[in-house]
Amino acid sequence: MCIAMALNTWLLFLVTSVGISLTPGPNGLLALTHGALHGGRKTLFTIAGGLIGFVLVIALCMFGIGALVQASIIWLVVLKWVGGLYLAWLGVKLWRSPPVAVEVSSDGVTVSAPALFRAGLLTAATNPKCLLFFSALLPQFIDPDRSLLVQFTVVAMTYTVTEFVTELAIASFAARVRPWLARVGRRFNQVCGGIFVAVGLALPLRA
Repeated sequence: MCIAMALNTWLLFLVTSVGISLTPGPNGLLALTHGALHGGRKTLFTIAGGLIGFVLVIALCMFGIGALVQASIIWLVVLKWVGGLYLAWLGVKLWRSPPVAVEVSSDGVTVSAPALFRAGLLTAATNPKCLLFFSALLPQFIDPDRSLLVQFTVVAMTYTVTEFVTELAIASFAARVRPWLARVGRRFNQVCGGIFVAVGLALPLRA
């Protein structure tokens, strides 16, 4: 892990990944909905599709950023600050947002595994906000002196593991998570929003 990425950088990314995974997003809400409708086991197809979508987006962002950094290291500094401010802005929006409401209505229709997989994949891969988010986040952790391919592997594996564990737990306990979000969703959004603001302002200041 140290060869691919400095240990302290990886640990910081791990903590950040856990925080991101716990923040309500389109794929997390999709896992929650599918978990309530189809059960945790079948929702694994939804989660798998979403994880592949996230890996594609992370690859696009990291190698696109890598190309800019190769042209000039100044781009990495610029991206760090622009990305940090964008993360802070997202935090303010999340702080002010109302609780997430998830309406589940079952019409008795059986959904196939490929359809669930496709829903997860498209939700992650075609969401422009996801692309913007990772474009803002990843420059904070890229080391231009290390292999970009190896860093991508570590980042992608770390994020997919944390996202998988979180979405699986959400899908498996959907019946309990939904009322909990309805009850404390506003406070939860404020905590997550505060974390985003802190991360967005602190990360660009790292040496």
